[in-house]
Amino acid sequence: MTRPAQVILDLPALSHNLSRVRQLTPGRHIMAVIKANAYGHGMIRAARALQDADAFAVACLDEALLLREAGISQPLVLLEGFFSAAELPLLTQHRLIPVIHHEGQLAILERSRLAAPLTVWLKVDSGMHRLGLAPDKLSAVWQRCNDCPSLHVAGFMTHLANADYRNDPLTLLQVECFNQAVAPYSGLHSIANSAAILNWPQTHGDWVRPGIMLYGASPFADSVGENHGLQPVMGLYSQLMAVNLFKRGDRIGYGGEWECPEDMAVGVVAMGYGDGYPRHARSGTPVLVNNRRVPLIGRVSMDMICVDLRSQPHARCGDPVCLWGASLPVEEVARSAGTIPYELLCRVTSRVHIQSNRE
Repeated sequence: MTRPAQVILDLPALSHNLSRVRQLTPGRHIMAVIKANAYGHGMIRAARALQDADAFAVACLDEALLLREAGISQPLVLLEGFFSAAELPLLTQHRLIPVIHHEGQLAILERSRLAAPLTVWLKVDSGMHRLGLAPDKLSAVWQRCNDCPSLHVAGFMTHLANADYRNDPLTLLQVECFNQAVAPYSGLHSIANSAAILNWPQTHGDWVRPGIMLYGASPFADSVGENHGLQPVMGLYSQLMAVNLFKRGDRIGYGGEWECPEDMAVGVVAMGYGDGYPRHARSGTPVLVNNRRVPLIGRVSMDMICVDLRSQPHARCGDPVCLWGASLPVEEVARSAGTIPYELLCRVTSRVHIQSNRE
């Protein structure tokens, strides 16, 4: 590694956060969501750290095959199901569990001769109106599933649209819709995402599906992971690559949007949107230099950001910088950038060196 931009992963924090899910959902099975490269943390690495999970959820076949090739043996649920009949042999070969969310998928199964029994989940659209079977179609779908001799329905799931809004009435309406729709049929139930695990105990059902909370971040806009007993897994770090002295009135960076209010020192950090730092982070976004807060100033560029060092007159080139981590919640940085922690964690790019405290 030459350039100092790096991610350090606290893998024991993943295990801690999984234990926290178990504390909050006693007696439930846990389907740990590790799609999108485990929210930027490394899918295989995360699966091994979360080996006590009862199952893993990924988005699609390609993600599942990477896990199987790495020797991950837990049940794997494909949240987007499958896209064509060509995927079916691999689903059965690797014992993968697709989610059926559209009648077109069921039609593909009905036309296919499966080499081995296939277990599926049925997804019900309870009000998010993105993916899912309409409740009034469920009876016919259930009958069609029963008519497929090599198809086994494990249960029913749905996805909550507004669970991260603590008092939004839609969540309870969705729960009611889901429960009414699936009441006539046998099978397990899965409703709760991270926000529902933390705030809506009536959603816990048989299986919960934690995502963002496993990585130590809060799904709520008004809190951070620590408020919920979670530990952050990812820290994003770099160094000061330059310390420059400017005069009052000098303008900093592209567009000259930030003007020095007095003679002052400005630090340049080896970190930019080419590394995954949010381009739209506003001036004032906190950054830690030598573990002390300083504000971001000017526009974020591809490879660098600038910070106000007036509070750190002794800062020098090579001093450590934290962009987010245990001492600076990613949720706070996300709010300053007008986005959510999910996006920041997922966007760290491949040129940033990753190491963990177990490697």
